[in-house]
Amino acid sequence: MDFLEEGSWSLSFAGAGFLGLYHVGVTQCLSQRAPRLLQGARRFYGSSSGALNALAIVCGKSTDFCCSHLLDLVKHVEGLSLGIFHPAYAPIEHIKQQLQDKLPENSHILASQRLGISLTRWPDGHNFIVTDFATRDELIQAVVCSLYFPFYCGTIPPEFRGQRYIDGALSNNLPFADCPSTITVSPFHGTVDICPRSSSASLHELNAFNASFQISTKNFFLGFISLIPPKPEVVADNCRQGYLDALRFLEARGLTKEPVLWTLVSRDPPAPPARTPDDGTSFNCHVPTVLVKDVPSLEQLSPELEAALRKAVRRDLGAWARFRRSGPGQVLSYLLLPCTLPFEYVYFRSRRVVIWLPDAPADLWWMWGLVKSTALEIHSRTKARLLRL
Repeated sequence: MDFLEEGSWSLSFAGAGFLGLYHVGVTQCLSQRAPRLLQGARRFYGSSSGALNALAIVCGKSTDFCCSHLLDLVKHVEGLSLGIFHPAYAPIEHIKQQLQDKLPENSHILASQRLGISLTRWPDGHNFIVTDFATRDELIQAVVCSLYFPFYCGTIPPEFRGQRYIDGALSNNLPFADCPSTITVSPFHGTVDICPRSSSASLHELNAFNASFQISTKNFFLGFISLIPPKPEVVADNCRQGYLDALRFLEARGLTKEPVLWTLVSRDPPAPPARTPDDGTSFNCHVPTVLVKDVPSLEQLSPELEAALRKAVRRDLGAWARFRRSGPGQVLSYLLLPCTLPFEYVYFRSRRVVIWLPDAPADLWWMWGLVKSTALEIHSRTKARLLRL
């Protein structure tokens, strides 16, 4: 990959659910160690949570902003007695409200021709990558469509430009991953440019949704926690691992001034980079893989990222909040669940219906058209079968 001509490369971020904080660590490393890769990139592509990170880059959002908002959602799920199955869990509404409150008014101008959002059209599954946005609301709606995972986020797909779309990761999880000028990023073990290096001996890979995943127990675990988030500290460690993996990518290609990773694992000097005979670019395949557990504190490498993560994982220290997190508090919440859950269900469902009312006519009309087309299809197939008989 040639990094000499500005605008000759792009970055693509994979959809990762609650592991999207991995992309924030990667972005922080690139902006700190090789800012030219972000400043000179032609376009930033993304699907699902990767689209959120790409949007944060083009809008110039800080690391503290990204960490706090993503981990706030994780802490919100942690505080629910039933987790993601609680009626108060509404990720799409939460993220949409945050985008409407925090995105700048000219965000659609900043994102046009620099941001590419992967969408999956419902119901045929065709993939579309949107790169131009007429208004700020249209940009927010495109991000919402790319985040919408069927039945996990709801039953009615959101609308964008007169069509219904769902999670872009279901048709193209890594846009333009096969293009040699695209730097790909994924929190799953695989063959992309920036990803965790696996210690598994498995050589089998699963190629799906325009992305490759190593078939291993670690990837199955990562896929599980991408939908059902663990503790905020575990999500924060994934962000730190993203920083270290991005640093390994930069050092392997000689894009940093000095080999930092070697100082963390060994005092021996690093091996000289091997030069490829075709274009003379250097690539050092001996750059060590450093895990979060091998680094006592990431503050030496990135004080800004470490400060943002520590601030974001900090929980409410109030007496009531501490009691709810304690063992007796959790036992009491589960004992009272049969009494509190019906009232919570009615309240949050009613609230969601009120929020849905402005979109109700369009959604009901779409549902009627879907039922009508399905009935016509069944009628035509039944008629054709009877005529054959």
